[in-house]
Amino acid sequence: MPADRPEGAPETVRLWSLTEDTLLEAGDDDTIIAVTWWGEYELAGIPEPVRESLSRMVLGPVSMGNLASSASGATEAWAGALRKVLTRLSGSVVHSLALNDGRGPVLSAIPVTQSPVFPAGPVPPGRLIKLSRFSAMRPDGSGLLLESPRARYRVALLRPPAALVATSLAGPVTVAQVAETTGVAEQIVADVVAFLVGAGVVLVADDWAQFAEDTDTDLAVWTPHDMLFHARSRTWQKAGSTEPRRAGAEPPVVKPITAGPTFPLHRPDPAVLKATDPTLSTLLERDHGCPEVTERALSAEQIGEFLYRAARVRSIGPAYLPGGPGHQASQRPYFSIACLYELEIYVGINRCVGLGRGIYHYDPLWHTLTLVNDDSVVLDGLLDLAMVGAGSHRRPSVLLTMTARMSRIAWVLGSAAYATTLLHVGALQQVLYLAAKAMGLAAHAVPVDAGDRVDHSLKLEWPAEVSVGECVLDFPGGAPSP
Repeated sequence: MPADRPEGAPETVRLWSLTEDTLLEAGDDDTIIAVTWWGEYELAGIPEPVRESLSRMVLGPVSMGNLASSASGATEAWAGALRKVLTRLSGSVVHSLALNDGRGPVLSAIPVTQSPVFPAGPVPPGRLIKLSRFSAMRPDGSGLLLESPRARYRVALLRPPAALVATSLAGPVTVAQVAETTGVAEQIVADVVAFLVGAGVVLVADDWAQFAEDTDTDLAVWTPHDMLFHARSRTWQKAGSTEPRRAGAEPPVVKPITAGPTFPLHRPDPAVLKATDPTLSTLLERDHGCPEVTERALSAEQIGEFLYRAARVRSIGPAYLPGGPGHQASQRPYFSIACLYELEIYVGINRCVGLGRGIYHYDPLWHTLTLVNDDSVVLDGLLDLAMVGAGSHRRPSVLLTMTARMSRIAWVLGSAAYATTLLHVGALQQVLYLAAKAMGLAAHAVPVDAGDRVDHSLKLEWPAEVSVGECVLDFPGGAPSP
């Protein structure tokens, strides 16, 4: 803070604290074990004032001045030792900014990477500033949360001055312009902006009034939504108060369907299939042809065999993830992390000998189909979308729609749930392709609809269950017509 600040003008105060999930435990030989989101850190040979300071930081934000005045033996060596420890624990250190009014932080920068560096230097006077185009803001608790997938910190805007400044940075402006439009003192604006720049959510232009982000060709190919999805779901990102809760009973292994008539499906003999099927190499080397959509109908026996090969439940039993909760799991022909199997299959029957037209839910445990929607207009709408997506002029015989029960997978995987679900869709699609080839049929993924049309057609309880992929099933290209 500058020394020439007018007397009585509001000032900002830097505060430090440890994240709420950080625990300090006493170790052997006077060491301290810091248990954090990123792992455990053994802190040995640190002075007693540093221990006392860390204990206070677990309780909430404090200033270095308060730590120094309350800790015995507060020397420059002590301050250096504390900074060294905080650098090592930087992934669990929250940086906050408060006014000198005793009302708590104005904003806090919460780390989302393991070893971030928080630069706290001022923004050069007169320099243009703006929010990164990847920054997003949303309500969180009693304040607003500002984050960017490119940033090392997410920022909690806890009081009006911080929110006013942040929401004034949509386009290039200077600190002085923000102060004029918001009515916030210019020095406070400057301190808040410096904090937002340090967190990585606000950009500073160069001497030629250009922002590096705007001329970066590698960033140009990313949309804000795609980059945020990648950054937040690639791994089990620390998600603060937005982390899915795991309270309550474990979601069922198989979705229960109680309404509608149910039809048992044909169960082929696995021994016969093993003896007569082509080899895996033969199936993989055979060109994949798009389905030949004619008026030829599949049979109920073919559909039963196809689903039995690709998606049935073979067994149910317990499973565990390292460090995670135990859960009931099933074994099926396609891959699923921790055997969670959150995917459901709905079968839209258009032409089939032995099954009437309609939309059915497949029960992989009992190997049955249950009719969930017999409205021909609704079915025809989905088939038309599949026809267009496949580049055909006829509706396919069968349309398979894959959905995900998000609670089934988020219960264990948290913020990585949806990205993992998309991996599972790809795994199931590959097995559908191979099973169809082995039977002399053809399966082909198609894009069907955006929005909520599919969800309404399948009578899904959105967003508990959402559609994630589609696949048509018919005869292969060049197959003889009847």
